[in-house]
Amino acid sequence: MRRILIWLIVLVVVGVCAGLFITRPQKLPASELAAGYHPDVANGQLMFTAGNCSACHTAPGQTDRTQLAGGLKLKSPFGTFVTPNISPDPKFGIGGWTEAEFLNAMKRGTGRHGEHLYPAFPYASYSLMKTSDVRDLFAYLKTLPAVARPTAPHELKFPFNIRLAVGGWKLLYFHPHEFAADPKKSAAWNRGMYLAEGPSHCAECHTPRNALGGMETDKLYAGAPNLEAGGRFASNITPHKDGLGDWSAQDIADFLKSGTDKCFNEPDGMKEVIASTSKLPDADNAAIGEYIHALPAVAGNPKHKTC
Repeated sequence: MRRILIWLIVLVVVGVCAGLFITRPQKLPASELAAGYHPDVANGQLMFTAGNCSACHTAPGQTDRTQLAGGLKLKSPFGTFVTPNISPDPKFGIGGWTEAEFLNAMKRGTGRHGEHLYPAFPYASYSLMKTSDVRDLFAYLKTLPAVARPTAPHELKFPFNIRLAVGGWKLLYFHPHEFAADPKKSAAWNRGMYLAEGPSHCAECHTPRNALGGMETDKLYAGAPNLEAGGRFASNITPHKDGLGDWSAQDIADFLKSGTDKCFNEPDGMKEVIASTSKLPDADNAAIGEYIHALPAVAGNPKHKTC
C-alpha cells in the first residue's frame, strides 16, 4: 500500500511538472533579432496608429495621445485589468526594456521577467505581425515623451490573479504564427488582412468569447454583445444582414476615415478607433475595407442602424 501511495505521489509530481513545462512562458529565438537591422521609425508610427495603441495606453483624461502613462481600467468577468505605462520612462514605462523583451511581450505574451502576460493585451493578434514591424514600433515608442507615472496593479478575482493559469489559456487558445500572404488574393486584400488580423486586432473586440475568454472562432467578427462589463458591445461587422450586409468595401473605408458613414451605431469606444484609423493612409483603410467586406457572412450581434 505504501509503495502504491509513493507511486501515486510521483505520478502527480511528474504530471504537475510536465504541465508546468508545457505551459511555461515561451520566448522568440535570438535569431529573430537579425544583426545590422535599421529601424524605420515612420513605419513604426504607422504600426502604432494601426494598432490604436493610444486608446488603451493614454492615461484617462489625457488628450495628448503620445503620453502613454496607461492607467485605463478594462472591466471583465475576471476582474479589472489596468493598462500599463508604455512610455520610454526607465522606471515606470518600457525605457529599460530591451528590444528582445518587447518582441517577446508583443509576439509571445511573455513579460520581461519571464511571466505570462494576460490576454487582455491582444498578443494573440500581435503574434501575426512581422518582426520588422514590431521592431519599428519599438523604435517609434522610444521617440515619445517619457512619463514618470506608476500604474495600479490589476484587480483580478481568484483564481484569475494566478499568472501560471494563463499558461493553460495559451495552450487552449494561443497559437502564435507570423502572417503569410495568400497568393490567390489581391495585394490589397492581403494588406487588409494583415492590418485587421495583426496590428489593428479587429477580431479581438468584434468576436464573442466563451467563459474562459477564448474567442468563439465560428462567430469570428460577428460582434461581441458583452465586450466589457458595464454594457459596452461591439457590432457584427461581417457582410450578414445583421452586420454590414448593405455596406460596400468603400463604405467601410470611408467610415474608418470619417466615422460618420452609413449611420454606424457603435459604442463610444469606436470613436477612439476612428481617432487612429482616420490618420491611416487611404490605401490602408481601403485594404481593410476590402478584407472586411470579403469576410464570410455570420449571424451575430445586430446592434447597429442601417441607413
